Amino acid sequence: MLDAIRWDTDLIRRYDLAGPRYTSYPTAVQFHSQVGTFDLFHALRDSRKSLRPLSLYVHVPFCANICYYCACNKVITKDRGRALPYLQRLEQEIQLIACHLDPAQKVEQLHFGGGTPTFLSHDELRQLMAHLRKHFNLLEDDSGDYGIEIDPREADWSTMGLLRELGFNRVSIGLQDLDPAVQRAVNRLQSLEETRAVIDAARTLQFRSINIDLIYGLPKQTPENFARTVEEVISLQPDRLSVFNYAHLPERFMPQRRINGNELPAPAQKLEMLERTIEQLTAAGYRYIGMDHFALPDDELAIAQEEETLQRNFQGYTTHGHCDLIGLGVSAISQIGDLYCQNSSDLNAYQNTLAAAQLATSRGLVCNADDRLRRAVIQQLICNFSLEFAAIEQQFNIDFQGYFGALWPQLQGMASDGLIELGRERIEVLPAGRLLVRSVCMVFDAYLEQQNRQRFSRVI
Repeated sequence: MLDAIRWDTDLIRRYDLAGPRYTSYPTAVQFHSQVGTFDLFHALRDSRKSLRPLSLYVHVPFCANICYYCACNKVITKDRGRALPYLQRLEQEIQLIACHLDPAQKVEQLHFGGGTPTFLSHDELRQLMAHLRKHFNLLEDDSGDYGIEIDPREADWSTMGLLRELGFNRVSIGLQDLDPAVQRAVNRLQSLEETRAVIDAARTLQFRSINIDLIYGLPKQTPENFARTVEEVISLQPDRLSVFNYAHLPERFMPQRRINGNELPAPAQKLEMLERTIEQLTAAGYRYIGMDHFALPDDELAIAQEEETLQRNFQGYTTHGHCDLIGLGVSAISQIGDLYCQNSSDLNAYQNTLAAAQLATSRGLVCNADDRLRRAVIQQLICNFSLEFAAIEQQFNIDFQGYFGALWPQLQGMASDGLIELGRERIEVLPAGRLLVRSVCMVFDAYLEQQNRQRFSRVI
């Protein structure tokens, strides 16, 4: 069992810098417009030849109501009819992509995100899933990880029953905070009863896993009222919890301009919220997986971390990092072998391009040898909190200390500060460094010095 994380306020204050979340390396900031559909077709051909298993991500951008904190790619509308032309183009994209893959490639993982996927009507969800099953090899025995993001205000027992019937076995529930004053400040009124009803339905219908999302640092939050939210959430017994730090970037995300900056908690209060949350979740038996994520010890993520098979991709921590990830829908990102590519983030551009029978790939990158090496290093650190030099040396035919010699003074400084243990054969992220593992990964990021750090959230 991994050691518990150790809270060290001084270390946190020194290393709590802005930086990437490393759902990929290189990060999406490095994507450029020279990558297009030709590169995607080439990568799909390689995937088909290797018969690699697949992970599908489907983006449904629509929401009926705006949440002021949200930084997702979404379209706010009460008009449910807007989904129809989008679904027509999405189905066209599914068909265009699938014809370049082999029907034998199994879809081990499927995730519907947004937006609010349950913005779609029951008939629309049925049709979309039928189209996916027609063109991709979705598993029929409930063995895949098929998840969907749920807004409890948009779902009831019949919705949950439909999702289970369609093959979904995991749900991720947005909650953020239960305090009514906080909810009003971010325009998301959602009762505990609404949330509990969806969770009760998921358990009765034998969904395999329930995740709840929380956010700390929202307006009008205090350590005391957020602790009450965490206590209520623990009573719901989700299998996983994501506890995100709210990054207030109103210059980048227009809805955040409706948040009163004077109502945001002070940095010291945010730290206290996180510290108390960790104490509460640890006492309740949850394990810290890393990067805001907690899971019960019998959850697949916790087991994978114990066995050092945990991976990370654009869907976060996963046990399916060996799959090629196909992103479908506006703004969706794919990771196929050494290719990253992203669809247009503009809804009209996405739909118009597909209307012309062309894929909507707008940017991306192809990893070079150095990218692949650093990606492997960062993946090991962020998933397993440790790195064996010999494994990297054998995989990439390098001398680790020689290749990364220029970084050694920084790593030695982190070792002196107690974040890591730096040996001749390995790096171990110590309990005091686990909350700051992003800072350790940033040492190995070759692009970071060229980037505007304001594009990223802070580590904590």
